[in-house]
Parts: sequence; C-alpha cells; structure tokens
Amino acid sequence: MKIIAIGKNYVNDLSEMPSEKVIPIIFTKPDSTLLEHNEDLVLPAFSNNVWFEAELAFRIGKTCKNATLQNALAFVDAVTLSNDLTAKDVMEKSRETKGPWALAKGFDGATPIAPFYPIADFPNVENINFTFEVNGVEVQKGNSGYMITKLPELIVYVSQIMTLNVGDILLTGTPALGPGKVNSGDIMTGYLEGKRVLETKVM
Repeated sequence: MKIIAIGKNYVNDLSEMPSEKVIPIIFTKPDSTLLEHNEDLVLPAFSNNVWFEAELAFRIGKTCKNATLQNALAFVDAVTLSNDLTAKDVMEKSRETKGPWALAKGFDGATPIAPFYPIADFPNVENINFTFEVNGVEVQKGNSGYMITKLPELIVYVSQIMTLNVGDILLTGTPALGPGKVNSGDIMTGYLEGKRVLETKVM
C-alpha cells in the first residue's frame, strides 16, 4: 500500500482558480506514517517545527491504470479525513538544495487518519466539507470544490505513471489557509461533514 499526496492544491476563493491546466506537485509517503484509531502522536526528535495540514483522503478500491476522466471515480471506494504532518524545518533545509520531501513528510506517525467511509455516502466529491480544530479552536475549513486539481484529474494523472492498487490512499491537499505548528499537549480534532471523525493527542 502506498500513500500519494499532492501539494499546493487549494485556492482561497474560486476566483483564484487557474485558467490553465496546472501540473500537480506529487509526492509519496510510506505506510509507516499512518497513525490510526486516534492513536497519540509522538513528535519526531529530529524536528522542532512540525505543522498540521488537514486533508481529504480517498481510498482506491480496485486496481487502476490509465484511468480516464469518465471512469476515474469508479476506482474510489471510500473517503475520510487525514492530517498530512510536515517537519517544516527539515523541509526548508531540503528545499535549499532542491532535495526531496521524503524525510519531512515521511516520519513515523506523519499521517494521522480517520476511519474510511463509503464513497457512496458522498454523492458529490466536489462538495465535501471538512473542518479542523486545535484545542477546541477551528483553524482550518475546507471544501473539495476549492481543489485546483480535482480528484478525477489526480487519478488520471497519477495512474498514467504508476498503477494504483487496492488500498492505496490519495491525499488531496490542504486548504490554503490555516496550517500551523503542532505543540506537545495539543489535541487536534477533525470533522467530516460536521461529524467528528479524527482526534489526535500530541505527546
């Protein structure tokens, strides 16, 4: 199982939506980043600046290669809310040398994730709402309609390059506003269509 993520994929306002096709920024995360069942998060010792990023996560339900816009959504069987954690200090050092994002995004526990819910329960994947709180204060609010690269387009793009297997997870980006630093003692809570689905205590 692999986790495929996209960077810089949200606009603040629909008027900011690019008029021309954008080549998505794609990166992968190992499955060892998954933090399930509302487990506590242990911050990595090698970073002093880990940030949260609430994101919708979609699960692949059947093998997908060279999808089309017409059939792309047929390969998705579930959706949930995730948190794409980033070690910002490590990321900045990597960017200085045009290096990869692997260490900044790939540490153990770097992807807290809620249980998956059937995609059939969400009739319009371009209108899924989610919010994220830290210590009871809302810090992020998103709607999938504000994605620059929509889910079908993402599936088409990625499946041309690599086969998507059953159980693979697509992280679809975080709202442009709201990501912030994670601190020991924080409690991060995520809501999907108003339902609390994810809670992570930071150790």
